[in-house]
Amino acid sequence: MESSGRAAVFDVDGTLVDTNHLHVVAWWEAFRQAGHDVPMHAVHRAVGLPSTDLVAHLLGEDRDTDQDADISAGHKALYGQYFDRLPPLPEAGALLRRLHRDGWTVVLATSAGGAELSALRRAIDADEAISATASADDVDQGKPAPEPVEHALELVGVPAERAVFVGDTVWDMRAGSRAGVRCVGVLCGGIPRADLEESGADAVYADPAHLLSALGDGALA
Repeated sequence: MESSGRAAVFDVDGTLVDTNHLHVVAWWEAFRQAGHDVPMHAVHRAVGLPSTDLVAHLLGEDRDTDQDADISAGHKALYGQYFDRLPPLPEAGALLRRLHRDGWTVVLATSAGGAELSALRRAIDADEAISATASADDVDQGKPAPEPVEHALELVGVPAERAVFVGDTVWDMRAGSRAGVRCVGVLCGGIPRADLEESGADAVYADPAHLLSALGDGALA
């Protein structure tokens, strides 16, 4: 059943919650513990990929894949130490509540699940505005494949042409573009404007607060 409304699909890490650099440090340490010296700037550019894809992207296809699970588990344990204090980005919750009031259906599309997703939702503190959450666990392929965005839209019955996807990485912009939705980039995840635009961003804002202040005439007017 298709809804007649509009959907605003949001990535979470680096878009609504200021976690990208926490992920970078946790991945860097997980790689170090497994005997790999991976520069933090390379890790940063890979954040937003599903765990297995991130490891493959950084270590290459000829790596010892027997280590993959241990590296991912190391990252998960290290990152979990921050769950009680994940910092929301400025006005993230206010943006979602305002969109909800304006008649948008708000959906989260994230690779996080379980305790991690609960911690992120606590940080955003706008549960009443969130209609659904599309987890990477529910699809065969994570970003930059279009499935996470397509799944998010299926959950709320909104067609791609009535949807906007907001994210902070090139993987987000590619996933949204492939899913046929309008893509909006934010700079608060640390990825340069030009990279987001080259990957499909129709508009780029500093952070959720900037997007909120521009709602009247911006990409989500």
